[in-house]
Amino acid sequence: MTMARAGLTTERLTLAAADLADEVGFDNVTVSALARGFGVKDASLYSHIRNAHDLRSRVAVLALAELADRVAAALAGRAGKDALVAFANAYRDYAREHPGKYAATQFPLDPETAAASAAGRHAEMTRAILRGYALSEPDQTDAVRLLHSTFHGYVSLEAAGAFRPPREAAVSWSRALDALDTVLRNWPPA
Repeated sequence: MTMARAGLTTERLTLAAADLADEVGFDNVTVSALARGFGVKDASLYSHIRNAHDLRSRVAVLALAELADRVAAALAGRAGKDALVAFANAYRDYAREHPGKYAATQFPLDPETAAASAAGRHAEMTRAILRGYALSEPDQTDAVRLLHSTFHGYVSLEAAGAFRPPREAAVSWSRALDALDTVLRNWPPA
C-alpha cells in the first residue's frame, strides 16, 4: 500500500496511536504496531514521524489538550469546593475512560514541546481553583503539587485494581476530595 492510498498524515497517525494507547497501553505504542494497524511497513511512517519517542510525544500533547478541554468545560462557572470537585472528577473520568491516553499525559516532554502543549493550561486551571482558597506563593505551588499527586496517585492505584471492597472506590474518592477541601481551606502557616 502506498502512502497516498493509506492516507497517512501526522495527525492521522497521532490519533491512531492515541487510540492504540487506550487499547494496548501507552508503553506498547510502537512504530511497528502502528504500521501494522495501517497495513504498511514501518518505513512508510517515517516521513510523518521521526521515531517512537516523537510518536509518543505527539500522543502526550494530544492527550494533554483533551484533558485540559475536559477540565475547562467542567470548571466553567464554578469556584471553591465545586471547582475542586469538578476538576478532580473530570480528571478521574478521563483517566478511567482513556487509560492509555491518560498514561501519555505523564510522558516527559522536552521543554519546548511542553511549553507549546496544554500542560500550562493545566497549571493555570489548578491555580485558578486555588485562588478560591486564597492561597498565595509559595503555598500555591505546594498545593498544586498536592492536588496533582493526590489525583494522579488515586487514579493510578484505582486503575491497577488496588481498591477493593468493602469500601467502594467512589466513596473513598469523594471523602478524599472533602479532605482536600478541608486542607485547602485550613492551609497550615509556614
